[in-house]
Amino acid sequence: MAAARKGTNLKRYIEELLDKAAEDCNDVEMYEYLLKVAPEGKERVSEQEKLEFEDWLGL
Repeated sequence: MAAARKGTNLKRYIEELLDKAAEDCNDVEMYEYLLKVAPEGKERVSEQEKLEFEDWLGL
């Protein structure tokens, strides 16, 4: 109904909402949040994982 009130279709309305959300997003705050919630790539590997990876690389 909000899209109809604005005189646009639903797809375009959603795109506009996403564009606005992206503009309002602070990259630094988002990065800090992601580090807390999903710290992928920020964890040290075990010695066993390191050796397996080096072996896979042929080192």
